[in-house]
Amino acid sequence: MLRTALRNVLAHKARLMMTALAVLLGVAFVSGTLVFGDTTANAFRNASAQSLKGVAVAVQAGESPGDEEQASPGAGTAAGKDGGRTSVLDAALAQKIRALPGVDSVRPTVNGQATLAGKDGRPVNADSSRQNLATNYLPGKDGKDGHFPLKEGRAPATEGELALDATTAEKAGYRVGDTVRFATDGPALTKKLVGIVTSDDPRVTAGGTLTLFDTTTAQKLFLTPGRFDAIAVAAKPGTDERALTAQVQSLLPAKGARATSGADLAAEQSRQIAENTTRLTKTLLGFAGIALFVGVFIIVNTFTMLIAQRSREIALLRAVGASRRQVVRSVLIEAALVGLGASAAGFALGLGIATALHPLLSTGGAELPDGPLVVSPTAPLASLAVGVAVTVLAAWLPSRRAAKIAPVAVLSSAGLAPPARTLKVRNVLGTLLTALGVAVMLYVSTLKTSKESNLMTAMLGSALTLCGMIVLAPLLSRPLITLAGKVTARFGVSGKLAKENALRNPRRTAATASALMIGLTLITGLAVGGYSTQRALDEEATQGLAADYKVSNGAYRGLDTAAADDIAKLPGVAAAAPVTSANFDTQGAFATITGTDPKTFGKVVDLNFQAGSLRDVGPGRIAVSDEFARQAGLHVRDTIDADMNTGGGTPNTPNTKNKKKLTVVAVYAKTRAAYDALGTVADVLPSAETHKLDNVLVKAEPGKAAGLEQKIRQALGNSPLLQVQTQEQLIKAGSGSMTTVLTMLYGLLAMAVVIAVLGVVNTLAMSVFERTREIGMLRAIGLDRSGIRQMVRLESVVISLFGALLGIGTGTFLAWAAGSLTTASMPLYETLLPWAELGLFLALALLIGVLAAIWPARRAARLNMLRAIQAH
Repeated sequence: MLRTALRNVLAHKARLMMTALAVLLGVAFVSGTLVFGDTTANAFRNASAQSLKGVAVAVQAGESPGDEEQASPGAGTAAGKDGGRTSVLDAALAQKIRALPGVDSVRPTVNGQATLAGKDGRPVNADSSRQNLATNYLPGKDGKDGHFPLKEGRAPATEGELALDATTAEKAGYRVGDTVRFATDGPALTKKLVGIVTSDDPRVTAGGTLTLFDTTTAQKLFLTPGRFDAIAVAAKPGTDERALTAQVQSLLPAKGARATSGADLAAEQSRQIAENTTRLTKTLLGFAGIALFVGVFIIVNTFTMLIAQRSREIALLRAVGASRRQVVRSVLIEAALVGLGASAAGFALGLGIATALHPLLSTGGAELPDGPLVVSPTAPLASLAVGVAVTVLAAWLPSRRAAKIAPVAVLSSAGLAPPARTLKVRNVLGTLLTALGVAVMLYVSTLKTSKESNLMTAMLGSALTLCGMIVLAPLLSRPLITLAGKVTARFGVSGKLAKENALRNPRRTAATASALMIGLTLITGLAVGGYSTQRALDEEATQGLAADYKVSNGAYRGLDTAAADDIAKLPGVAAAAPVTSANFDTQGAFATITGTDPKTFGKVVDLNFQAGSLRDVGPGRIAVSDEFARQAGLHVRDTIDADMNTGGGTPNTPNTKNKKKLTVVAVYAKTRAAYDALGTVADVLPSAETHKLDNVLVKAEPGKAAGLEQKIRQALGNSPLLQVQTQEQLIKAGSGSMTTVLTMLYGLLAMAVVIAVLGVVNTLAMSVFERTREIGMLRAIGLDRSGIRQMVRLESVVISLFGALLGIGTGTFLAWAAGSLTTASMPLYETLLPWAELGLFLALALLIGVLAAIWPARRAARLNMLRAIQAH
């Protein structure tokens, strides 16, 4: 039977080709993901090890002993002078640590953020999630800092100098000797570029920027003079790290700093790296699993058709003594050989996928360090095991069917079609699964929060619904294909034959269409959910906003309180409304209050007042949203005691509560532009987190909006942190990340669609072989070659459209039902259908049908008429 299996594989190479390709692509996705995960984890570990190289003890400011959060030396906290950061680490403490026995050297560091303006005047990485790092250059006895090797020029030594890493300098267009404009927390600053360094910090290699100052300047910019964020301690050879850590800890104040051994810090970072990369790997493996699941349908179809075509051969084997177990074993060995060969090729292709994933995800905003490709023994072993296991399991049912072939019945009915098997049990099971899935999803549609239990319920309902549709597909094929047949009938005899061929074997048609249905269900669900979310985000970004520009600080550190007045003086500005915000609670209700100038706010925001008006708002008098009024039981003329946060959350000013009496004078329909309540700047500003303005909303005079952006920038100092955004830019900023994520998900799911296309090709090609004699008879009675080609093409299109209709319909339903889970976090969300994309999916299905039929149709048309008639 082993020889029989080998012979069958060699004899049916062409028929097994598409099955092998399906397995190959699925395994390539799996192996690529595993190799990518190992490569990324190794790159992070190398980068972490490099940053901890020579660090025996890391002293961190701002953390007391017992805190669980750890950070690497030099990670620091991004803040500027107005962030109010303080530290207990100073030069005297560094000197005490340096004097400990076993200490070789200490490296005190200051860390912050500096946003650069490029040579063209535009901010570098201003709208990116990538970090704009800044720290101090700490020269040793030789005048150089080993952490930042100089590439050009020299180290910054005075307040008017800085250095950049080579990638940042190239990106911004700077050379040694240029004047660099940057900002740390507000107004633009300028310093001379005196040096260019190299850095292997993963945050920099992943697209961030690095700016270096001398220590005194860095302390003035990001901390306070004489203070540090962290101290890295290097030990002499043979020193016990843990003992040294204990000695360092004994020198630290009881609160405000903590010492951690380099080994413990490395272990913690390794744990975090493993968690992060494992999460990413599991996500990608989920998409690989979808691709393999789609491939299962192709494998089942292939072996089912092969067994049907070899029924006489199997019957003869049984007649000469082969047992049922041997027949099963022969088919499974054949599947294992196909799976093994395809898996080996898939693993090789997976190495290319792993290489391509890094730039793909980095383009999407992921900060991934560079590193060599790492292939652990797990990747090839797991890839081969998965490929073989999936192929063998998919072939198991066809092998059982082969073993049940009755030798006498088959041999005595040569040339007759096998009797059709009933679908009653399958239809009942499919109906139950679908009904249960739909019921669960209808229940999900009543839920309004996306907590974990609700998400799990939605996933269960989606899986049940999809599985139910797969099981019911043979039953649904008849009415849908009959309906499609009314269109194909217009193509004459070829169209009628195409419809009958698609209906001839509902199981086979359903299995082929289901592979395409799964991919399109997921893609449609993403398209509907993503489109609806984008529209909600777009509406939220400008809800109630009548302003032409929104001016803010890109680092969320606020604007000077005089910014609105400075903008209002500009020619062409009709109104400039200051906006700040603070939190308060009253009668157990927590809310956010917006502070503004009531005289100008109505010109930049459209408010729908249900009681009172904006003119009534003034010192001690507020307007509240209708939603907050219902929640807190408030009415016009009510007076509330609001507990306002007056500390701003800074270390120097601890949070305190200050009761403020406020009178409700108006009620408006809730809008994002005004939060829960609306008061004056004077009432809200003392309780704002930064004690500054959040933004300024600017309305231009008619026809004067163009060119106003540059005037606003110049009036406010033209800081690289300054954001002057139009409504279109606000919309783009709000939904831009969603577009990137959807594009990446479409790309990952495209693999499943590609495999589904192979399934259509495979089914048609084997169906042509199965109907060789029939095609010969059609040619004999007058159907020409073009008619044969058209018949196969139309059959392919009908099957593809059947799968597309099921997929688009199921995906739309699932997206609608699960969409309710987002309404709590996104009140403006409503399910909207992207008709253009849905139409594109149908057109794609039509194209898939045409392309998939090219090879089978050509093969069918080239069959020799006489030989085809004589075929068995």
